[in-house]
Amino acid sequence: MISGRPDINQVLSQMRDMRSQVQAPNSPVSEVTKIQGENTGIEGVERADFAEMLKNAVNNVNTLQKESTELAQSYERGDEGVDLPQVMIGLQKSSVSFEAMTQVRNKLVDAYEKVMNMPI
Repeated sequence: MISGRPDINQVLSQMRDMRSQVQAPNSPVSEVTKIQGENTGIEGVERADFAEMLKNAVNNVNTLQKESTELAQSYERGDEGVDLPQVMIGLQKSSVSFEAMTQVRNKLVDAYEKVMNMPI
């Protein structure tokens, strides 16, 4: 056994904790299914569909951008109940989420390029 290597259950637990902290309230959560380990002796492993998670993240960014645009337009029209700090916070949320999605895309493209350049 390799020493200094973290336990997989501990790592999975930390990842779940981070995911629950990062997820926005009322955002669609991808379904996580439990699968049984076949001949490995593993009781159950949680696995999420990557494509579904990515789709939900893109939809969340799109929703934030639409909401911030609507807030900005409402402020420009002079609608009651829409103030400048609320508009600026909405715009910053959409900007940060878009930048994060761009970084995820860049990492995925980088990983794809590395895999494609691996010798057979």
